[in-house]
Amino acid sequence: MATSLHLLVLSILMQPLYLTADSRQHVTADVRIKNNPIYFNIGGVLSNMESQMFFKETISHLNFNSKYVPKGVTYDSTAILMDPNPIRTALNVCNYLINQSVYAVVVSHPLTGDLSPAAVSYTSGFYHIPVIGISSRDSAFSDKNIHVSFLRTVPPYSHQADVWVELLKHLGYRKVIFIHSSDTDGRALLGRFQSTSQSLEEDVEMKVQVESVIEFEPGLDNFIDQLLEVKNAQSRVYVMYAGETDSKVIFHDASLLNMTGKDYAWIVTEQALEASNVPIGILGLKLVNATSEENHIKDSIYVLASALRQMNQTEVITKAPKDCGNSGQIWETGKALFEFIRKQTLENGSTGNVAFDDNGDRINAEYDIINVQNQTQISVGQHHYSNEHKRMKLKLDKSAIIWPGNTKNQPPGFMIPTHLKVLTIEEKPFVYVRELQAEGDGCTPDEIPCPHFNNTNDGFKQYCCKGFCMDLLKELAKKINITYELLLSPDGQFGSYIIRNSTVPGKKEWTGLIGELVNQQAEMIVAPLTINPERAEFIEFSKPFKYQGITILEKKPSRSSTLVSFLQPFSNTLWILVMVSVHVVALVLYLLDRFSPFGRFKLANTDATEEDALNLSSAIWFAWGVLLNSGIGEGTPRSFSARVLGMVWAGFAMIIVASYTANLAAFLVLERPKTKLTGINDARLRNTMENLTCATVKGSAVDMYFRRQVELSNMYRTMEANNYDTAEEAIQDVKQGKLMAFIWDSSRLEFEAAQDCELVTAGELFGRSGYGIGLQKGSPWADAVTLAILDFHESGIMESLDNRWILQGNFQQCEQFEKTPNTLGLKNMAGVFILVAAGIVGGIGLIIIEMAYKKHQIRKQKRMELARHAADKWRGAIEKRKTLRATMATQRRLKANGVNDPATVSLSVDALPRHCLETRSPARAWPGGCDIRQRIPHTDEIRVATTAQSNLAYGTGLPDMIV
Repeated sequence: MATSLHLLVLSILMQPLYLTADSRQHVTADVRIKNNPIYFNIGGVLSNMESQMFFKETISHLNFNSKYVPKGVTYDSTAILMDPNPIRTALNVCNYLINQSVYAVVVSHPLTGDLSPAAVSYTSGFYHIPVIGISSRDSAFSDKNIHVSFLRTVPPYSHQADVWVELLKHLGYRKVIFIHSSDTDGRALLGRFQSTSQSLEEDVEMKVQVESVIEFEPGLDNFIDQLLEVKNAQSRVYVMYAGETDSKVIFHDASLLNMTGKDYAWIVTEQALEASNVPIGILGLKLVNATSEENHIKDSIYVLASALRQMNQTEVITKAPKDCGNSGQIWETGKALFEFIRKQTLENGSTGNVAFDDNGDRINAEYDIINVQNQTQISVGQHHYSNEHKRMKLKLDKSAIIWPGNTKNQPPGFMIPTHLKVLTIEEKPFVYVRELQAEGDGCTPDEIPCPHFNNTNDGFKQYCCKGFCMDLLKELAKKINITYELLLSPDGQFGSYIIRNSTVPGKKEWTGLIGELVNQQAEMIVAPLTINPERAEFIEFSKPFKYQGITILEKKPSRSSTLVSFLQPFSNTLWILVMVSVHVVALVLYLLDRFSPFGRFKLANTDATEEDALNLSSAIWFAWGVLLNSGIGEGTPRSFSARVLGMVWAGFAMIIVASYTANLAAFLVLERPKTKLTGINDARLRNTMENLTCATVKGSAVDMYFRRQVELSNMYRTMEANNYDTAEEAIQDVKQGKLMAFIWDSSRLEFEAAQDCELVTAGELFGRSGYGIGLQKGSPWADAVTLAILDFHESGIMESLDNRWILQGNFQQCEQFEKTPNTLGLKNMAGVFILVAAGIVGGIGLIIIEMAYKKHQIRKQKRMELARHAADKWRGAIEKRKTLRATMATQRRLKANGVNDPATVSLSVDALPRHCLETRSPARAWPGGCDIRQRIPHTDEIRVATTAQSNLAYGTGLPDMIV
């Protein structure tokens, strides 16, 4: 390799002088790499002389291994023994190692005692000189803020959690009780166990949960109280990290409580196996090659040599620090060397596959699975590295294991409770909730008491539940022989998850019903709980007891019923044409009958018996009468031409009326359209610009479905702001028209559509899933519940529950309702009634006008009669004057002729009829020949009255007129 490097440098130097800047920089870098040190001193702080000698011999042999040491490079060693005093150890590191410019330090300490490589790590870490530990397993060395340059070829105690998780999964245990000391290693072990068991990369069906954690201070005197707290827990699998002394106390007290016998399982760490009273059947771990310090020395030296060789080819290496008394400048090469060592992998090392994680801790360490049998420890399996799979594999011989109670039968690992805490939620028709109004009230036989869960604000309030799920719970309890306590969700939510990065990155914390189940506050959820991947990651589901999907609920569209709804069958243009046609036909009828020789105008002049002639008013009345199918009383056309037009008009009226009647039924009576939306793919739902509000329930399975579907992301962002807290609120808003589309489980929405025929589901189902019973992960009742659900499907119990609670015969009722024409109501025909009312009001108004006009005419006629009467009276007076004058003239003549007998004159006047005398107007002809000129043919018969009798005959004032 050195020869190749020299040839490369030589070829670069022979390149033309017009090399680019990048090329010149590359040449300079190679020159500096060529000037890297060829002498590397490796320090060692070892626990004994044997290890010290082996360390030096290994480095001496390393110089002859061309695979790890390039030609021209030499490795040397400087080793010291670890002093029990950490201060002297730190001084020795400065005086004997750093002064010799060591590039790295290999450190170990005895497996027993309080010696620690901490002093070596602090001192070397100050200069960033890499330190490789070969025996220290304390978790504190994983903290890179303190031990900045510490690596180790042995795993920390906390890494046993990885093997525990694999072992528990292999044995089928899903829930454990975790016991650990409160020191750094115990807490680190618990944290790694929880993160490993809940790793998102693992199979979700294989998660291991910690039911309870018992933490204790080292130096126990008694452990009975702590054990009593978990004796009645569901899990009977105990994993324990404790020192030898504490383990002895725990095993003693557990034996007194009979917690190390049959049906229990214990998995412990290496330290606990060293206790003198380890019970039979306990499983533990033991690190392979843990006591072989020489193998770890060898692997650490070869890993270091491999890192230096790789670094020597790519990086500039400066000399190591030489004096602890200088300013203490950080050695940058040491920081780079640490990263090169951390990235090394020694596939066939003396201790197995050697590799490091980000903290410099050994990974892929191999363990033996130890089983305590008759006070002896037998290996029943290995956790080893598989070169074929490139990962750690667990190999376990179950048949060789002796379990607590000295039995070959593996314990189930849990105590099956028969009284379960069951949670539910109000969701019609699956769960109906009724609040008891008084303290003395009770639930009916078909109801189950269901107070709110963990809600102290309810006081004495009690609730009763019934429905599909409640009947299912009753049948399930009979089938699998359990008792239960039913509780309502206090917040009315199924539960949603919140991702928090503050504790464990990516950890999901659930709320609602799911949260109570995940937090082990309840054992079962019996409700319309949708099975989806998000929930199945944290809880276990039974087989579906009902299959369903997602659909859309909306209110059926109704035609807008206005006051002029009865005008909808015809367009405005057609109505105007009909109105014009009526009056045009009436006008033409009038003209035809007026000018026809056979019309009423001609016949009326010759035949006195004929009716009056057809005028324009009668023609309009005839046209409207024919159009409205009313009887024609008078004013019909007489002429043949007008009657032909009348027949044509009657045909036109028949067609118009028939068309109007048929179209009116189509607009007001026939079936309405069922839906406005075509389904989830409707453009109005997908288009966020449309003014169409849709929503679902926050944190529900439907909400999670929309989050998963990328193609529905735009729609989800629009509807997210409209989402409701409960389905009840959303359905109520749909009924009231405040919400146009509610997206929810098909079972509930179909039920609502069956109850209220004004509601309808739109489109086909999507997001098909099922309702299942929720249980805790690893619940012992999971298989029994699933088998019971399958049996209910086969026996017809599920079908009977569907008929009783969901169908209820309402689907057929709505179906018949859809096939029946809608009944017209006042809203549809209000305009017609208003039209009649307007006609009545108009008629009353017109008659008032007519009466006022008639009174005006009568008053005018009376005034005319008075004027005419006064004129007649005046004319009569004038005529009387003329008559009297003539009479008096006659009397004078008679008198002049010698006729002066008053009696004769008086009798002659009296001989006239009385009514002739009373007539005021002499100009008129008197009946019966009252003309005075006729009645007095002879002048000699006239006698002039000069007495009072003649005054009475001609009225008062008559003598005044006599001359």
